[in-house]
Amino acid sequence: MNIRPLHDRIVVKRIEESETKHGSLYIPDSAKEKPQEGEVVAVGNGKRLEDGKVAPLDVKPGDRILFGKYSGSDIKLDGEEYLIMREDEVLAVIEGGSKKTKAA
Repeated sequence: MNIRPLHDRIVVKRIEESETKHGSLYIPDSAKEKPQEGEVVAVGNGKRLEDGKVAPLDVKPGDRILFGKYSGSDIKLDGEEYLIMREDEVLAVIEGGSKKTKAA
């Protein structure tokens, strides 16, 4: 994927849940809610402050985040669905959610 978000925007790939049953009821794909959890794929350079300086973003590629139900804009690139949102729409970063392993 070749996309670079601008300023304080981030690109997120939703993390799909594999669970299709609740109890003994089958929930079809068309009735399921979109997940509110995702992995950050790309980040912009940062938010421009009033004095002209650029404040770096707190999230980085690989972070696992939680966001609001109606956050961001859906886009489709190379057959994959992504979400572009501002960093301030991120509710929380899930610690230990990064797939990348840290060097000891």
